[in-house]
Amino acid sequence: MIYLDNAATTLKKPDCVVAAVTEALCNMGNSSRGTHDSSLKSARAVFAARSSLAKLFNAPGPEQVVFTQNSTEALNMALCGLFCKGDHVITTALEHNSVLRPLYRLEDEGVISLSVVPADRQGRPDYDAFSRLIRPETRAIVCTHASNLTGNVMDLERVGAIAKSHGLLLVVDASQTAGAYPIDMKRMNISVLCFTGHKGLMGPQGTGGMCLARDVRIRPFKVGGSGVQSYSRAHPAEMPTRLEAGTLNGHGIAGLGAGVDYILEKGVDAIHAYEIALAKHFYEGVRDIPGVTVYGDFTNWNRTAVVTLNIGDYDSGAVSDALWEDFGIATRPGAHCAPLMHHALGTAEQGAVRFSFALFNTLDEADAAIAAVKELAQCD
Repeated sequence: MIYLDNAATTLKKPDCVVAAVTEALCNMGNSSRGTHDSSLKSARAVFAARSSLAKLFNAPGPEQVVFTQNSTEALNMALCGLFCKGDHVITTALEHNSVLRPLYRLEDEGVISLSVVPADRQGRPDYDAFSRLIRPETRAIVCTHASNLTGNVMDLERVGAIAKSHGLLLVVDASQTAGAYPIDMKRMNISVLCFTGHKGLMGPQGTGGMCLARDVRIRPFKVGGSGVQSYSRAHPAEMPTRLEAGTLNGHGIAGLGAGVDYILEKGVDAIHAYEIALAKHFYEGVRDIPGVTVYGDFTNWNRTAVVTLNIGDYDSGAVSDALWEDFGIATRPGAHCAPLMHHALGTAEQGAVRFSFALFNTLDEADAAIAAVKELAQCD
């Protein structure tokens, strides 16, 4: 199998991640629920993962790193815990439903009003619209770091500067970039960074979280057991316990921590350069094939390693099925949970086929994918 669906989840993990999960399953107890060796091993693994993530993202400190099951849970916690009735929020047409649906729900419930920054036919946001859409009651900008459909990267330094100049929060969905593209919370003026563990961070599924700036307070999404202050009626107010109720996925977090350490050792810039080289090679091999349409902005390679295309007017699901059944190539077709982006690209009916590259892919695999697209296009 040639696995080119890494934007959904990285299938191949570093050996150290597998080893860390195995070790955790065999020897780790429940973090913060005892002083015996197995509990302490879990607590140390969880703290080490917080510390590594804080280093990777230049977050304020390990205590500002909160673990969740994935970025969707982190985004729901952040958006439902930050906004109050009457707040106005700005988002973009690049967003995944993990951003859009919580915001739509808050809008439908009468909590917030919502404005959307549009995108052009190449999936590029109208940066000038951010400032135009700001009102006196605007509380935050909520945006993705990179489109999961086109691979276009948002200029977060530019957006962060706009947010800072108007005293707004900046909430970022880093699902597509965490571990695969440089992120600096301080330089980018990010208030809340939401991430998932199973994509670029190369950890297990069921891991993710958020990093908070020190001045950001989020109302707890859930309360319950914490292992501390058990006689208090209220959940502990201290971070990160404030936003973590119940038993953490310690076994998964151990694997996530190993993945982050692997990335820190390799270097995010080096990983990004390798992945982009593969994506560029594939793009250059398919862009001029008759009948093939590639989506996104490729005027520069400041982007993620995603190349999304269609062949003629074939349904994207049929193309993806043929890639798998005839060539053993795994891709992602359809709507990609990104409805506004498809409307901007004009692909709402057809969908699109996404090829996404990661560190463990090879040039030979990219060549095989090029050959498969050429063959399928000749059948059009």
